[in-house]
Amino acid sequence: MSQEIIRIENVGKQYRLGQVGTGTFSQDITRWIHKIRGKEDPYVQVIEDNDPSAKGGSDLIWALRDISFSVNRGEVLGIVGKNGAGKSTLLKILSRVTSPTIGEIKVKGRIASLLEVGTGFHPELSGRENIFLNGAILGMTKQEIRTKFEEIVDFSGVERFIDTPVKRYSSGMYVRLAFAVAAHLEPEILIVDEVLAVGDAEFQRKCMGRMKDVSGEGRTVIFVSHNMTAVNSLCTECIYLRGGRIVSKGNTQDIVNQYLSTEETSRVYVDWKNGNNPGDDVAILHSVKLIDENLKGISFATIDKKIGVEYVYEILKDDYVLYPNVHLFTSKREHVFVGTNRNAPKFTPPGVYKVIMWVPENLLNEGVYVIGAALTSLNPTVVHFWESEALVFEVIEDLNKRGHDYHHRIPGVIRPILNWDIQKIS
Repeated sequence: MSQEIIRIENVGKQYRLGQVGTGTFSQDITRWIHKIRGKEDPYVQVIEDNDPSAKGGSDLIWALRDISFSVNRGEVLGIVGKNGAGKSTLLKILSRVTSPTIGEIKVKGRIASLLEVGTGFHPELSGRENIFLNGAILGMTKQEIRTKFEEIVDFSGVERFIDTPVKRYSSGMYVRLAFAVAAHLEPEILIVDEVLAVGDAEFQRKCMGRMKDVSGEGRTVIFVSHNMTAVNSLCTECIYLRGGRIVSKGNTQDIVNQYLSTEETSRVYVDWKNGNNPGDDVAILHSVKLIDENLKGISFATIDKKIGVEYVYEILKDDYVLYPNVHLFTSKREHVFVGTNRNAPKFTPPGVYKVIMWVPENLLNEGVYVIGAALTSLNPTVVHFWESEALVFEVIEDLNKRGHDYHHRIPGVIRPILNWDIQKIS
């Protein structure tokens, strides 16, 4: 039976814009009296939710509102959402860096958190001294820390500088040592923010492996990242935050799917039902959609499954030889390939048509891609419609399905599985 280790009930965090503190000293005293009497904060107001782009008349804002969930021992919980969704505020509350304005948090066990570069480090102390300082903060004895010391230093890769004050460390060295300390001093709960993005690819791989080990040892990990491959590979459950509220909580792949389909990070379906269709007097484009092998719309692609680019267009005139073509670009607008239907009939009569271009599995590497949809006639070449950014989608990977022990990010735009012949010749 799973044992609950964290419970959050109706938590909210309110900030006053442009000021430090909650108001006057007398207001703070009044808040304290109401709190010890078990009454609601008298200064909590019904005010704007957390939308950085919105204009409002109040100088108070809810960074978090009505947050309730629980986490079991050994669970790896991912938290996803756009910048400003409240992810870091939630982690700071869980780490007890700040307290909630309303609501209650129950935590069983020691927490080690890595929220930003240098969290918990004293800049004047050396790396060695900071390891012992962090261990003491976690409630460990000096002997317990000594038994882990060599392992921490080896993992961090900063042995040469371990007796140097950490104020002289680069941001990458800071993160390496901070993560090594947090992950090896045996906390019951490990909280990691996007700060791992500071490290290089090799170190991120080590961190991912270490977090899997931590959860395998029955400890709990709470992980925030914008890297959906990392979230999908590591997390068993996921929370989607938006505007300071929980949109949904559940299976990681379902939540990642919902997040990528909801936020502006992707566009996997577009139509022109209201007119203004791309095209000319020969042909117009009606819709473009990303689909799976079952012809169902999808919000993102996975490396190990084929995907289809489906688009519907209408031919308005007779006597044209028309070639549908799809252009695939990287997020930097580098051309990956052009897919053209070379089997187009000699003449295509007027009517509405649907075409699908299939991209095979194990071809595209992880990353963000852009789809351009076009229809062209030749001799002379005329482009009848060209929607250069019809779709924007992400390809993610489950590292557990690679089938080998190499867990670095594989370079390149494409990464096909190719046939090899190996022969012993002597």
